[in-house]
Amino acid sequence: MLQFKNKSDTVIILIHEIYGINQHMQSYCELLSKQGFDVICPNLLKQVLPFDYSEEEAAYRYFKENIGFTEAFRKIKNIITDTKNEYKKLFIIGFSVGATVAWLCSEVEGVDGIVGYYGSRIRNYVELTPVCPTKLFFPQEEATFDVDELISTLDNKTIEIHKFNGKHGFSDPYSIKYNEISAQKAFCETVEFINNH
Repeated sequence: MLQFKNKSDTVIILIHEIYGINQHMQSYCELLSKQGFDVICPNLLKQVLPFDYSEEEAAYRYFKENIGFTEAFRKIKNIITDTKNEYKKLFIIGFSVGATVAWLCSEVEGVDGIVGYYGSRIRNYVELTPVCPTKLFFPQEEATFDVDELISTLDNKTIEIHKFNGKHGFSDPYSIKYNEISAQKAFCETVEFINNH
């Protein structure tokens, strides 16, 4: 688990992708910490080292077989319960599978808002209605589903949805899919969202 303490009254729980706590998650935690927030990034994997990007299929299979969304949700819900009384505000930011877990947490009491970056599996949980402010970021291109179709399905809910240039992973500076302009815009919108709620 990564933790950054600033004696803030706001904590952000950051939920990683299938790869685990890699350089991207570490640097994103540091960016949030520089904004003055306390940050917690739990390791949902049952191993210390993260997967490499070249191991995408193995990482996804590992997540599916050893963790899954139900177990990941339970772990994050426990962290929410253990943490919420220490802070005025608690937000969750998730990337990819982490965004889907954040989406599942949007119905949990004590969560003040969630931000999800390219949570493609949200499409399996569209019946859920967030009870907290929710902001979702999707790329223009997704290999496994129609982004516009998912956005139109979610559009009848009270959710802010933004579509950015790039592919799944556009916000990760260590990925070949990195889109610097989209990443910067999304980060600015994330910080603004947290500060406004």
